Amino acid sequence: MENDPKEKESLEIEAIQLIDRAENLADKGHGNKAIELYEKAAQTYLDLGSYIKLDEVYIRIANIIAHFKSNIQAVHRLKLIVRKTEELKLYEISAKLHIQVGNIAYKMNDYETAGESWYKASDLLWKADPDEYLKLSSILLLKSGQTYEKSPTHKDMGKRLILRALMKIHKFDELYQEEEKRAYFLINNKEFVAAANKFNDIANYFKNALNDLGDLIDENESKETMINAKARLVHFIAEYLAVAAVCLRAANDKSLNDKIKQYTKESIERFNQSITLLKDYLLPITGKFDKEIIYRITFDTMICAIIQDMVNEKKINPIEFLLEGLESNKDLIKNLKGTPYFAITKSIERIGVVDSLGKLSEVNLGHFEKIKTTLISFFV
Repeated sequence: MENDPKEKESLEIEAIQLIDRAENLADKGHGNKAIELYEKAAQTYLDLGSYIKLDEVYIRIANIIAHFKSNIQAVHRLKLIVRKTEELKLYEISAKLHIQVGNIAYKMNDYETAGESWYKASDLLWKADPDEYLKLSSILLLKSGQTYEKSPTHKDMGKRLILRALMKIHKFDELYQEEEKRAYFLINNKEFVAAANKFNDIANYFKNALNDLGDLIDENESKETMINAKARLVHFIAEYLAVAAVCLRAANDKSLNDKIKQYTKESIERFNQSITLLKDYLLPITGKFDKEIIYRITFDTMICAIIQDMVNEKKINPIEFLLEGLESNKDLIKNLKGTPYFAITKSIERIGVVDSLGKLSEVNLGHFEKIKTTLISFFV
């Protein structure tokens, strides 16, 4: 909107007067009337293109709404306002309002709304300035994930967002996917050593995130989140090291044997660490178990059996290691034994990998899936 200097000055004075009246009404407890005047002032600043002032006005509105006696009404009113700011692509203002919505919803135990609001706030701040808001965007994503974990219908999403937040704050959430694509390209070109180096680099990204995990998650406050996050990071480290070992094995170069043993040894240790963490998480549970975790712990057990067979070095009995200490939870043991990964591990124990290849080819092998043919070729 074009304004001559006098008209612009007149509109600025009008906005200031509206704010003064709004503040007086807010002080007297007339929240709804105060908000109406604040919104008129906001529209005036919008017409003037004065977005800094607009930010201040909307935050004042949000602060008043946050003190409404009805939290439901507060969330509804904030959502109406945030819709306006999103339409105008005022990312930072919208993010601040979403944070307020999240805060109020969390107090109401409305974890879906809180999780969604903090997720949107994270995304908007990232859009506004990824460099300036890297840490805050990552923390909001982490909060969103932790909150979704409390929701009975969004637990899986919560776990995924927590992992994404940890990758984001360490600046490898997009990088590791690009590196992974590059590694698979190298495999297709039979450049196995270069591919192994890529997978080892990716494992190191996850190691760095694991080392800093305690700085981001308070284990005393969020023990369940800490166990799950740590187990997931360890799981990825183990997987990528195992894939790196497979790639070196595919190179068919005896000079790489020590490196193969190094990768497989650490991979097995990491898989065992992941299994132990997940057992600690699963053991106290009575009732329904998280299917994704049941599958993951038995998947790790199966990969341990495969890797040991590949290098012809059996350090542990994977099935015994998995079931050890779980005797008090019969339902858990029943769930573990009911997975296809457990069945394949038993088959490997009984008849070996070669005679279990048919079953192995029928299940998803995670990060091994894209190199399944390469992996299987070692045993035929």
